[in-house]
Amino acid sequence: MSCAELSLAHGVPLAGTTSQADRWLLLEHRSPWGRGATEESGLPPALVERLRHCDRRILLLRRPGRPQGPPVAFSARTTELGGELLRLRPDRLEDVVDLDLERDGEPLEGPLVLVCTHARRDVCCATHGVPAYNALRRHVPDGLLWRSSHQGGHRFAANVLALPAGIQLGRVEPAAAAEVADALAEGRIPLRFYRGRTLHAREVQAADAAVRAELGLERVDGVRLLLHDGPRVVIDTARGRVEVSV
Repeated sequence: MSCAELSLAHGVPLAGTTSQADRWLLLEHRSPWGRGATEESGLPPALVERLRHCDRRILLLRRPGRPQGPPVAFSARTTELGGELLRLRPDRLEDVVDLDLERDGEPLEGPLVLVCTHARRDVCCATHGVPAYNALRRHVPDGLLWRSSHQGGHRFAANVLALPAGIQLGRVEPAAAAEVADALAEGRIPLRFYRGRTLHAREVQAADAAVRAELGLERVDGVRLLLHDGPRVVIDTARGRVEVSV
């Protein structure tokens, strides 16, 4: 039994399990990815060294069947009410580190939808991620759907990340592809797959998911963090403030 199957069989909760990040650098790299994506995937050594000091969460991307040409890169910033997404156009992947990641790009209307298929990190990511990706291809516009390296939490595969809002989903089934794609495109969160938003600490992720589920609040901007003090989380909603003890 795989870790994803065991996690599901034992009812391990999704909420509060997302790695924390609010700034992103996404790099197209068509060659095979090693277990340690940026350091073991044949990237130029000088680029690997520069990326070690990058203050962003880095994911590698690929899209099977995409025509050859200059690589694509994206820069994203996640905020409480959504965020910003830029498409970068470096001539070579190495040139990314010389760009201003806040300005040297074309604003892109998201969401950018990433499905973890990083088999060399954990086989569950390929076993569950590839079918989810193939199903989503019928519902997400071309250029906004990519396979990604490890997002975190392979026991919840298939994992789907939507940027710039930083919405992390888990256990996404191919049969739910239309539901997931429509919700994300409309600025909503498909709550039955919701792990949390990446800009929040895990206590906040858990509180956010609980409040959304209890009140049926799907809109990304329908919940706003007011206070996080240890186990105490205070959230603002359209129905008033809610205090949660995690």
